[in-house]
Amino acid sequence: MSDHLRKRYLDFFAKHGHAVVPSSPLRPENDPTTLFTGSGMQPMLPYFLGEVHPLGKRIADSQKSFRTQDIEEVGDNRHTTFFEMLGNWSFGDYFKTEQIAWMWEFLTKELQIDPSRLYFTCFRGNDDLHIAQDTESAELWKKHFALAGIDAKITDFPERDGMQGGRIFYYDEKKNWWSRVGAPANMPVGEPGGPDTEMFFDFRPDLGEHCIPGTPFSGAFCHVNCDCGRFMEIGNNVFMQYRKTADGFEELTQKNVDFGGGLERLMAACLDNPDVFMTELFENARKTLARLSEKQYGENPEDTYAYRVVLDHVRAAVFLIGDGIVPSNKDQGYFVRRLLRRAVRFGDMLGMGQDFVAQIGRAFIDTYAEAYPSLSVNASSIEAELSREETKFRKTLEVGLKEFQKLSGKTIGGTDAFILFSSYGFPIEITEELARESGKSVDIAAFQNELEKHQNLSRTASAGKFKGGLADHSEKVTAFHTATHLMLAGLRHELGENIHQAGSNITDERTRFDFTFPEKVSKEVLDRVEEYVNTAIDSGASVRSVIMDKEAARSGGVEGSFWEKYPEKVTVYRVEGPDGSIYSQELCGGPHVKTMADIARFGRFKIQKEEASSAGIRRIKAVFVGVSA
Repeated sequence: MSDHLRKRYLDFFAKHGHAVVPSSPLRPENDPTTLFTGSGMQPMLPYFLGEVHPLGKRIADSQKSFRTQDIEEVGDNRHTTFFEMLGNWSFGDYFKTEQIAWMWEFLTKELQIDPSRLYFTCFRGNDDLHIAQDTESAELWKKHFALAGIDAKITDFPERDGMQGGRIFYYDEKKNWWSRVGAPANMPVGEPGGPDTEMFFDFRPDLGEHCIPGTPFSGAFCHVNCDCGRFMEIGNNVFMQYRKTADGFEELTQKNVDFGGGLERLMAACLDNPDVFMTELFENARKTLARLSEKQYGENPEDTYAYRVVLDHVRAAVFLIGDGIVPSNKDQGYFVRRLLRRAVRFGDMLGMGQDFVAQIGRAFIDTYAEAYPSLSVNASSIEAELSREETKFRKTLEVGLKEFQKLSGKTIGGTDAFILFSSYGFPIEITEELARESGKSVDIAAFQNELEKHQNLSRTASAGKFKGGLADHSEKVTAFHTATHLMLAGLRHELGENIHQAGSNITDERTRFDFTFPEKVSKEVLDRVEEYVNTAIDSGASVRSVIMDKEAARSGGVEGSFWEKYPEKVTVYRVEGPDGSIYSQELCGGPHVKTMADIARFGRFKIQKEEASSAGIRRIKAVFVGVSA
């Protein structure tokens, strides 16, 4: 069903004039501000901010996504760290009327979902900021309900007064507004944003206005954003309608649409089962887990919780490793390691034996073979990483157990418990369990304090490491970005065409650039690369983007990595001198300066440092010097 639903969605929007593009990698390209691709919107952001998409103004895809903030949420019937986001976009083309009509048609005609099970939310408006209520979206949904023979009442304040017999509800900006920084009051001048309208499926229409009884969230009345589990959001339509100004908000001349709908959640709605782990995407792995553990999914709450953690975490790890992110102690690799170690711990709660993770991973590779054939191609290396990490963690646990046995006294202090957790991979639950068996207790409050201090340090370090970057599109960052293209061209000119980008981090202070090369680069070569960049800057060259056939670009010497990820039409940025000299031509989504004068105003390009980044990868740090800007 998953392959069918995904194809049906993409075919539906192709029929409506959308170009279908492949998923972007889970490791974001040209965006050092975030570790992972966490939504379908993320890779499309340059096109909302003015870049021209090579395939036009209507785009659709199914985007692989991963959200670290959901790791601790996994265990209920709907939260997952990895998911596929079905998406369609309009870059200044159609708007609310077309999008809402297509969504209604797709849900009720293509997927055959009963319209009486559907509910929608819209933006309430903000009188203080003079942003109007989104009555247009609400009335459009009401019209489609009417055509289906349903009188859909529009109501306000459902979170306060209940559903009041309504099907279309207004909520405030916490629920129904989108911008990169959240609420409209937080948006900087120039930032685009707008209302959104969310789509919900009702799994318990028999309850009328009431919650599912017996849950911790069950209240006097229910509404679509209640947490009792009755309703599930299955999609969100964002209408980028406004720009923040010094005086308030103004309507954009080019209005954009961004839709995102979770594949797993849409499948759950089609199956009328709120448990996403019962969809076919998890079936092979669920059966493998049942065979290995001799326990059945759904038999008791504790085992079901453990099942969900194992299934989610191993699936996420398979896709992350498939995109080249292997377990480590830093950056993206840290989260792969964390996922796999949690999977091992919860697998052991199910009575799993040694080396089970790779077997679960293989089941997911088989499930996704048609949609993501690269997983099958790389199956042996993915399974090897899974097995290696499980083995490493089990050895770490053995060492941690020895350290635990060295602790004396009746109470294990918070610092000791945290050292077991951070240095030896000992989950606090295992420390508590061992303490109980030894007649000891654990100072949980002190442990939580140590953990919070560590998390605050991690957040601070992350903010420092990933501050600035291409996401802000400032003039200096943009200048560094174009200069980095020139530096790569210079490196390829000096060291050969086997040199390719392996990563970058660009702030308004410097560019940090990783590239493929097996040995230290001499100072003489670095000087010539630096001269190459500055010669291009002095030449008066201009930068222009051209849309080319992918194969023509590739055969024509255009530099790029991950060619297989790009559509048949690609955007190439070319730095060309007045005499026709080509200093750089590279696949990119932007942004870039228009002329070299936009770089020269910041000074001369200077390579400060060249060093090893990892095996076979070198790293250069460079700055602008000589001009105060």
